[in-house]
Amino acid sequence: MQTPKIQSNAANLRENIYESDFYGWTQQQANLLKNQQWNQLDLSNIIEEIESLGRKERQEIRNRLSILIGHLLKWEYQPSKRSRSWLAAIRIQRRDIVKLLHENPSLKSQIEILINEAYENGQDLASGETNLPLSTFPEKCNYI
Repeated sequence: MQTPKIQSNAANLRENIYESDFYGWTQQQANLLKNQQWNQLDLSNIIEEIESLGRKERQEIRNRLSILIGHLLKWEYQPSKRSRSWLAAIRIQRRDIVKLLHENPSLKSQIEILINEAYENGQDLASGETNLPLSTFPEKCNYI
């Protein structure tokens, strides 16, 4: 009967360090993995963090697409105000997106979805920086 209580206390300790010292928790979990101490791993939080890492990579690509689309819209709809900084921003975002997709090739199959998700933010960015109404821009992204 006492063994479950000990395991319960160990689980509570893992949960507490996860909540109070995330870095410490990551180091603890890495050491447990290195030492193959499988029964002491905080599996539920490890699973949550691994899933979160994937979402962050997807979000990073979507954020960069939003910036790229915003600059492409500014470039297209305010040609008289084109600048080297806009061009630099376009080049940088394109290069970074290519790198991210190279590092995360499974996200390539989602690129059209990500572009469509990013388009609204790109419109907001372009509208905010150009003072053009949102209605100036197409309803759907033409950069696919």
